[in-house]
Amino acid sequence: MTYGNVYVASVALGARDEHTLKAFLEAEAYDGPSLIIAYSHCIAHGINMTTGMNHQKTLVESGRWLLYRHNPELLNQGKNPLQLDMRSPTQSVEHSMYQENRFKMLTKSKPDVAKHLLEQAQAEVDARWQTYQYLAKRDIV
Repeated sequence: MTYGNVYVASVALGARDEHTLKAFLEAEAYDGPSLIIAYSHCIAHGINMTTGMNHQKTLVESGRWLLYRHNPELLNQGKNPLQLDMRSPTQSVEHSMYQENRFKMLTKSKPDVAKHLLEQAQAEVDARWQTYQYLAKRDIV
């Protein structure tokens, strides 16, 4: 996005399929390089793979995964090229992280470390959300 001439989108099909489709259509139509970063759940995450799409939604609701589109063509219309396509996080990072065995295991073996790392993760997610929200709201001159 900092290059200014690249279409970039972050998507999660399980969170909002219409957002994913829109991003792919815009990326295809964009006259220049396009990059789509798509979340993909994995068995190594330690989730029930039959609920993987719901897990993607939970990740977005906690702010661990952001949905956005950065379309440089919007600058030609005097609009901000960064569009956040989600609401503010409504769930805690803890709720989404501890659905995954890879994180839950640490609460059993080293609970103090797990608590500290969870606090750091929540602070990082909060800071990233604030940064993206600021960038998406700023006026373009």
